[in-house]
Amino acid sequence: MLNVIWLALLAGGVLVAALNGQVEVVTEAALGAARGAVEVCFDLVGVMALWLGIMRIAEKAGLVEALAWGLRPLMVKLFPSVPPSHPAMGAIILNLSANMLGLGNAATPFGMKAMRGLQELNRDSDEASEAMCTFLALNTSCITFIPATIIGIRASFGSANPTEIVGATIFATSCSMLLAVTVDYLFRTRSCWGRKNRAD
Repeated sequence: MLNVIWLALLAGGVLVAALNGQVEVVTEAALGAARGAVEVCFDLVGVMALWLGIMRIAEKAGLVEALAWGLRPLMVKLFPSVPPSHPAMGAIILNLSANMLGLGNAATPFGMKAMRGLQELNRDSDEASEAMCTFLALNTSCITFIPATIIGIRASFGSANPTEIVGATIFATSCSMLLAVTVDYLFRTRSCWGRKNRAD
């Protein structure tokens, strides 16, 4: 669907430029945007390398595992249908822990492993289970303590204080995660209530 939307936008822009006799504007804009993207990427390399290095050291030092250990009691309550000793639970905890520390690259494999484990518990059903929906909600809205990518972008554009957004980011992502957990709980309770009524 996104490919169709992007194609429509690009085709519409070229068509409007052609009708106005300004096709060269499209070419100039495309080349300028490509040049700007490359410049931003080069500016980000150093900052991202620094932050990812620090996060990698934290990961090797056991910070992710320590955070995962602290999250386990909460995760057991959020995922009642997943056995605490199941590999999916461990993958869920590690995924969320890595996301909280801004380790997106480390979080992705754990997320895929968690979904595979949840699908096994779902008995290969075509319909997503409640646990899968909960995990997706948490993964999407996860609280972030160190927004390394945004800090890097701000630094590349010459921000005087690129880390000043850390507090606001923690507050905003805390609100989003709290809202996601609340809405998921309400939908889950309503779903269970509906199923109970149908069974009665």
